[in-house]
Amino acid sequence: RSVSSNLRKTNRTRSSSELQQGKATLMCLANKGFPSDWSLSWKVDGSSSSSSSSSSSWEQSRSPGVLEKDGRYSWSSTLRLPADQWRKVGSVTCEATQGSQTPVSETLRRDQCSQS
Repeated sequence: RSVSSNLRKTNRTRSSSELQQGKATLMCLANKGFPSDWSLSWKVDGSSSSSSSSSSSWEQSRSPGVLEKDGRYSWSSTLRLPADQWRKVGSVTCEATQGSQTPVSETLRRDQCSQS
């Protein structure tokens, strides 16, 4: 079996979003791994959140890992961006990377999210 297929089985990412207080909050949840081995990053419309010109008003935070019963961890990364920017976004991707392995990613399209 290839490393990437094993990777997809051992590390899962899930993304969700909500709009509150004038900001869109997107959460990417990863589990069945070890947080120290993985980095979670965001791409908005295909551009890295660290290189986008509008990213100065974005807030990224990462939760500490929570130890699960199977001895592995679950953890999350949160991206917050102003509602007016969120309305212009087509899709947001959360990417989980471990060393030089193929990243595991999950893309959330804005039209899949509930508006409030």
